[in-house]
Amino acid sequence: MAADCGMKRLLFFLGILQLLATTAAVYKQWIPNTNFETTSNWDKGRVPCARDVVHFEKDKYLPLNGEFLLAAGAAFTAFDGSWDPGCDSGGTARFADTEHRAWFDPTLWQDVLPSGELRPGGPLFSVHEERVPCRYDDVIFQPETSFRVNTDSSQPVIHLRSISVMGQELNTPSSWAGYLGGPSAPLQFHGNGTLQVTGTGCPDKSGCACGNALDGPRICAALLGDSGRQCPEPACQSPLQPLGHCCGVCGATIDLDFTPDFDLQKYQDKLIQELLSQPKYAGVQMAISKVYKAQTFLGIVSRSAAPLIQIVLIDDRAGVQAGTAAEQLAADIMQNIAQHGEALGISSGKMEVATGSTASGQVGSHLVSRITAGTVMGLLFSLLFLGGILFLYRKGKLRLPALRPQHPWERMEEPASPAPASDQGFDNPVFSVEPPDADLGEVASKDLQVFYLNPLYNASETET
Repeated sequence: MAADCGMKRLLFFLGILQLLATTAAVYKQWIPNTNFETTSNWDKGRVPCARDVVHFEKDKYLPLNGEFLLAAGAAFTAFDGSWDPGCDSGGTARFADTEHRAWFDPTLWQDVLPSGELRPGGPLFSVHEERVPCRYDDVIFQPETSFRVNTDSSQPVIHLRSISVMGQELNTPSSWAGYLGGPSAPLQFHGNGTLQVTGTGCPDKSGCACGNALDGPRICAALLGDSGRQCPEPACQSPLQPLGHCCGVCGATIDLDFTPDFDLQKYQDKLIQELLSQPKYAGVQMAISKVYKAQTFLGIVSRSAAPLIQIVLIDDRAGVQAGTAAEQLAADIMQNIAQHGEALGISSGKMEVATGSTASGQVGSHLVSRITAGTVMGLLFSLLFLGGILFLYRKGKLRLPALRPQHPWERMEEPASPAPASDQGFDNPVFSVEPPDADLGEVASKDLQVFYLNPLYNASETET
């Protein structure tokens, strides 16, 4: 029985890998609609019956240039209500306010296949910023449905790879511009953000950042502040806060620095096939993507941001066991990086964990390049050595000889024969005195006064 379960799990993950290989692009579908038959669009929680009076808010759904979209053969007909035994005494049915359904609400989007079917559940999840369409994603609005979206944004242009509306895929700037110029687009999209179709996917094999960071506060406000929802209470004392996620999590995060050889899709597939598919990691989910993290130096946050690969691992354990399976998986990933990181295009990795029994903190890091580590240590040692010499010199514990540069023509001359020892006196390495010219004669040399300049002596210090 256990072998059968393991085989089924392996086949399931192999199916996920095949699905990922055939659908490299990400398709996100808008969930709400403004259909008459959708029960959630009515204040009574049901579609109006024959005895009801239907009420649409003034200047919202039926302005002078509004429209009803009816399926083939559909029509509005008035009856007295006697034929509908399921209809009560009747009342006023009000159509819900859909003006505030925001583009940047992550609860209003779902991942689908290119056909529009829901993507099967698996070990992957997305941080909140990436649950909203990213700049290289394909957006699908369900065919044969009406909708209205508030595109208010902190960025003037919202870039997308393609948009499918009413069953038609618009994947070029010109086709999208033509649709925006039609009568339906102003009724479907409103807000200060402009949707722009590029028709291009991510050009970098190391992955592309989502592009929703500027609207991160807006995403979290839609998820939590405006809706009254709250983040789940984490079981760990100091939960982790992944970039792009609105809520703290128990588990582990890994930040990877990468080289030009890194391939995000291949590495994601490798982690799923070799690690996440193991039975001991059942219930563990992973989010992996490229993000930009602000740089810090000596505790000071820099304005620049560097790209890195963020891996977020969570599990379904509870209590003191919360995050422990994710922690073990993170340790296995770090061990794999230590062994094969250079071949995978990973230059370094840093892991942080938070479980039900521990607070969050950095518990491990690994530099793949030993040469880099040696260079850093050598540089630090050199700085310490030079600093020590400077310290001793300033304290007067060490004196350095004053070296006089030798001219090229002096190096070419034959060395003079040494004078008798009685005439030399002693050699002082600090001072260098040139002898008088030989043609001055013996008498001139007697009257010659020679002054010695002492660089350690300052005459001004003796003046009173």
